[in-house]
Amino acid sequence: MNYHNILHDNMNNGDGLRVVLFVSGCQHKCVGCHNKITWDCNGGIEFDQQSKEEIYEQLDKDYISGITLTGGDPFYETNLIDILNLVTDIKEKYKDKTIWLYTGFTLDQIVNGKTEDELIRYSILNKIDVLVDGLYVEELKDTSYKWAGST
Repeated sequence: MNYHNILHDNMNNGDGLRVVLFVSGCQHKCVGCHNKITWDCNGGIEFDQQSKEEIYEQLDKDYISGITLTGGDPFYETNLIDILNLVTDIKEKYKDKTIWLYTGFTLDQIVNGKTEDELIRYSILNKIDVLVDGLYVEELKDTSYKWAGST
């Protein structure tokens, strides 16, 4: 898995102060996306042990509410195993921290999936606290809609 950025002390991508991981790879390619640079799964930086340590160092802080996984799309096929491992580790190490995940897939697509990738997405879903799902639809853009870009 590759990623583009790890933000510290962010309050725009979930409730409270959060660490935010922007992963690479997105198949949805929504018109009007503000993060097109993250679409290419080969772009960005390799997610390695040092990257994990940076996230854990932030999560160690009492005032950090949790982590938000976004991108790109954390549910993009090349991200699934690394995201599953990461959320599993975070749930074990940081029981009081929340995990938010943004994806272009809908809850119905995740819950009703039968392929191996879809089953991994479902496993991840069972380890996170908040799912912000569905495509960004430029015609439905609403800057007052909390935690999502479109209704």
